[in-house]
Amino acid sequence: MKNYIAKFCLSVLCIIAASSAAMAQRQVLTLEQAIDVALKNNFDIRLAKNTAELSANDYAYANFAFAPRLNATVGTSWNNTATKQEFANGTKRDTSGIKGQNVNASVNLNWTLFDGMKMFATRNKLEAIKNLGELAIKNQVQNTIATVIGGYFNIVQEKQQLKALAEQVSISEERVKLSDAKFQTGLGPKTDWLQSKVDLNAQKALYLRQQTVIEQSKALLNQLMAVPETSTFYDVVDSIPLNAGLSLGELQEHISENNTSIKLQQQNVAVSELTIKERRADYFPIVSFNSAYNFNRNTSNAASNNFSPKFNRNGVLNYGFTASVPIFNGFNVRRQVKNAQLDMEYQSISLDNIKSQVSLSLTNAFKDYQYYKQALALEEENLELAKENMMVALERFKQGVSTTIEVKQAQQSLEDSYTRLILARYNTKLAETELRRLNGSIIN
Repeated sequence: MKNYIAKFCLSVLCIIAASSAAMAQRQVLTLEQAIDVALKNNFDIRLAKNTAELSANDYAYANFAFAPRLNATVGTSWNNTATKQEFANGTKRDTSGIKGQNVNASVNLNWTLFDGMKMFATRNKLEAIKNLGELAIKNQVQNTIATVIGGYFNIVQEKQQLKALAEQVSISEERVKLSDAKFQTGLGPKTDWLQSKVDLNAQKALYLRQQTVIEQSKALLNQLMAVPETSTFYDVVDSIPLNAGLSLGELQEHISENNTSIKLQQQNVAVSELTIKERRADYFPIVSFNSAYNFNRNTSNAASNNFSPKFNRNGVLNYGFTASVPIFNGFNVRRQVKNAQLDMEYQSISLDNIKSQVSLSLTNAFKDYQYYKQALALEEENLELAKENMMVALERFKQGVSTTIEVKQAQQSLEDSYTRLILARYNTKLAETELRRLNGSIIN
């Protein structure tokens, strides 16, 4: 029996090696490389960066809210006068053909000296919005990394399923050989041989389907990395590394400071507080310094009468202070302040809700993490038992002391053990990734 087991294991290794040889011709894409490409190209990250750049651009000009406003206007006009007059004493005067030009220019300065501290609130609000955009980028980066990890190791577990199917094909081929030998020698019915052929073809079909699933999974990963979906000519690693030492207490210790969803909402609360300050500033008067210089020049080729100048130029400089005092505006400012307070209350409630959701998600993810770790240990033991059972069943079938039904049941048990083990390992990795995402340590 030992010789038979050795031959069987050798045939399984040959099939897996043949499959691996084809894969070896492809370049191996590591998880770190996949994450690096995604961080550079991912569409959601690029959109978040674009939004953050808009906020940063607004903040770059925030201090100019304290600067004066200076405007200049200039204009010129031409006129052609054709005047004919006849007086009561019979005198007539014709001043047709008088041409003139008027040039005017002005420079106006307005400097707000006091507006109820609204300028300071606006500047601080723009800074808070800029920080909000940076947090949004960090949040999207963490979400993208978690998604890439899930997508990458999904390919790995599909690849492991492919190897398991290769082993099933080898077992089915061995069943065909044994059933055919028994049928040829009259020790077994033809139905056993036919059934084993049907099972072999079914396993081959599943193997082909699994190859397609792997290609589709690679296309999904390519979409996350923002590379052409058809660029699937690469391989991934063979194993899924796990961190079995995560502790719920350590994960919960700094979650409020590290979780980006909580920090984003905290920043939204800060923006709402500054909005209230902006609205309250409208209760106060606005004091401004104003100054203007006006220039005007008129020229003409002739005077219309003895008292009209042919040339006239004026330059006037004025300056002073103005105070705009709000007295009554239909309680509009009161309405705006109340709306801002309601918005802040809404944001505060949302913050408490997000904290509760994150805490629940962390607890549930850790429960999944613990369950899948325990399930993984059980499935590893089950796989060894299923392998041994498969070997025994084949040997019994070879010796004619069991039926093909017993072999098929053992084969199905082995296939199920592989599937559960691979899924348990993959789900453990997903739970681990979710814990690190919630804790904010996924980018460390």
